[in-house]
Amino acid sequence: MDETGRSLIPKRFRIEFLGSRREFISLLGGATAWPLAVRAQQSKVARIGALYIGLADAESFKNELREGLRELGYMERQNIAFEFRFAEGKLDRLPELAAELVRLKVDVVVALYVPCALAAKQATREIPIVIVAADPVETGIVAVPTGTLPGCL
Repeated sequence: MDETGRSLIPKRFRIEFLGSRREFISLLGGATAWPLAVRAQQSKVARIGALYIGLADAESFKNELREGLRELGYMERQNIAFEFRFAEGKLDRLPELAAELVRLKVDVVVALYVPCALAAKQATREIPIVIVAADPVETGIVAVPTGTLPGCL
């Protein structure tokens, strides 16, 4: 949000989830857990990189991501660790932050909104990316959900 309270995200890139909060948390957790399960090693703590634009979404996003994964049996500091990166509302910082998550060798990147997804897509072709955004095909993120973009919410 800018200083007037308006969203920095263009309306066409925002998501409107019509289900319940619980359904959203389950979807988010499930989409994030799927790449972790695929890459899981028994003793390894999976690292989740989360990329988002501003502080307005920060706490609810962090809490819902943690809660959704907890419902699936993933516990922070036991079998998962988070690397949260936010751009402080400055879209030009997203490529730098996405590259940082790649350098940290996270197991999956959760990208909140289209600009974050595009930055993550540019930063890696190997790390799975879970997109929490409008239709990724319609917005041009992917032609079809394949490759490292397996999770689209």
